[in-house]
Amino acid sequence: MTENTENLGSSLEGDINLQVVYDIPLQISAVLGKAEMKVNQLVKLTRGAVIELDRKVGDAIDIYVNDRLVAKGEIVLVDNKIGITLTELINKE
Repeated sequence: MTENTENLGSSLEGDINLQVVYDIPLQISAVLGKAEMKVNQLVKLTRGAVIELDRKVGDAIDIYVNDRLVAKGEIVLVDNKIGITLTELINKE
């Protein structure tokens, strides 16, 4: 490997410009829980109906980025808006 090639390789590794990925849109979903029901149950739902989820109050919620589980968190209230505090990052190699 020549000196120029070696310098180029180390320069590319050390000076990666992340600006090119900052504008890529991502879909972020916070899943409170899941429920299963049949279509006939679904069409009978009315305003005020309660759907029982598979989690309890206080359980961590799952946070997905582009349908990939990336973290767990807790729901918080910030200036009368719902937010999420990340409590655990999921590292899947």
